[in-house]
Amino acid sequence: MLTKRTFLKSGVAAGAVTLAGPIFAPGLARAETSPGFLAAKDIAEAGYIFGLPIVMNYGTMYEFTVDKTSSQYKGPFNAIANEARVFTYKDTSVPTPNSDTPYSMLWLDLRAEPMVISVPAVDPKRYYSVQMVDGNTYNYGYIGSRATGSEAGSYLVTGPGWTGEKPEGIAAVFQSLTDFSLVIFRTQLFDADDMDNVKAVQAGYVAQPLSAFLKQPAPPPAPDVTFPVFTKDLAKEDFFEFLDFALQFAPARPNEADIRAQLAEIGVGPGKTFNFKDLSVEQKAEALLGLAEGKRKTDEAAKSIGAQINGWRVGAAFGDEAFFNGDWQLRAAAAQAGIYGNNAEEAMYPQTRVDSDGAELDGSKHSYTITFPKDGLPPVNAFWSITMYDGKTQLLIENPINRYLINSPMMKDMTTNADGSLTILIQKDSPGKDKEANWLPAPDGPIYLVMRLYWPRTEAPSILPPGKGTWQPPAVVKAG
Repeated sequence: MLTKRTFLKSGVAAGAVTLAGPIFAPGLARAETSPGFLAAKDIAEAGYIFGLPIVMNYGTMYEFTVDKTSSQYKGPFNAIANEARVFTYKDTSVPTPNSDTPYSMLWLDLRAEPMVISVPAVDPKRYYSVQMVDGNTYNYGYIGSRATGSEAGSYLVTGPGWTGEKPEGIAAVFQSLTDFSLVIFRTQLFDADDMDNVKAVQAGYVAQPLSAFLKQPAPPPAPDVTFPVFTKDLAKEDFFEFLDFALQFAPARPNEADIRAQLAEIGVGPGKTFNFKDLSVEQKAEALLGLAEGKRKTDEAAKSIGAQINGWRVGAAFGDEAFFNGDWQLRAAAAQAGIYGNNAEEAMYPQTRVDSDGAELDGSKHSYTITFPKDGLPPVNAFWSITMYDGKTQLLIENPINRYLINSPMMKDMTTNADGSLTILIQKDSPGKDKEANWLPAPDGPIYLVMRLYWPRTEAPSILPPGKGTWQPPAVVKAG
């Protein structure tokens, strides 16, 4: 899993009390065109829930590929940016970042023509995945160990309006429902000495326009786009302006007719022009009430995704358009929990903030343990990990041994118990040099833990189906 963290934590509604400009277009002040007070409040609430993932995605895209001054900048559109490292506490653009597979990022502009993604042959022992996510945050396709195998291949990614035939030399075609799309490459790293091997795999990832792949003349370029500046403060103030902008690149889907019509009533959507001047006191109140309620419902929904098992939330919250089936609340909650999560068949993400007694995890008050019984490790075809996050920000934490997670490749250096079980030590201070191999450093405050099971097994024991599997994550227990 990869919004802006301030979006999640401070929230749009929390920032709305200090709005410098209007949420609704000035035309709404006219009684003959404005929805009533309660209607406008309801539209703002529904618009927040529908639009949160879209705006979060825009903010990430802006930092990654538009704003060259951003500390999170990766590179221009249609060019793969390989990161020969894992994420650390310095990576702050997205919450709950994955720190056990080096990333390669590719933001696609599919307006002029499709793009071809080519992957090399990868050692079957090394897990890799290529996840395709559109601007709606739908996962619309996969390449990789589970989805397509370890052989080399080339795959076509098209925009929403493309209707051509699959060209020769293309293994499969994936269609994004939006003009701009994110492709996330995850390449397994076994240990620090393995980085050169990861670099060799990353060097084999190639992205090129279809015309270049076919050795044909390129079509005319797409028109230039003036992307609105995105900052954490503007995200609080101008939520609907960003949503208005992003929707012009996301053709309406059949199941969006209702919400799109509601948004049009307040001047949001393709062909609309949002004007942030002359907001009345009543309109501010409408925005405050709607946005606050939308945020409250999304916060609650994010906390209750899936079933609670031994204190862990276990469920499926990511997928394609059919998976969400118009459930905007689930889509918003999933993005808030950790945007760009994988489908359940690719990875499962049990997560917890509580111990075995239901008390909030807090590294300033307690030390904890997680013990996997002998033969009870997470059942996966690839590998598993447990990552530590600051419970307030959902970001990785700075610590003296630069360790952000414990995963299955690290087990060769860890100490098992006499009965063959494995205990992970969760605390803010070192347990001593002789026990540091089993130590997962915790923050001096609230704790948020995410377990990742890559390519979970389907045969028993299994965490699948989500929330009903025969394997269950062990509880986090207070030490001593």
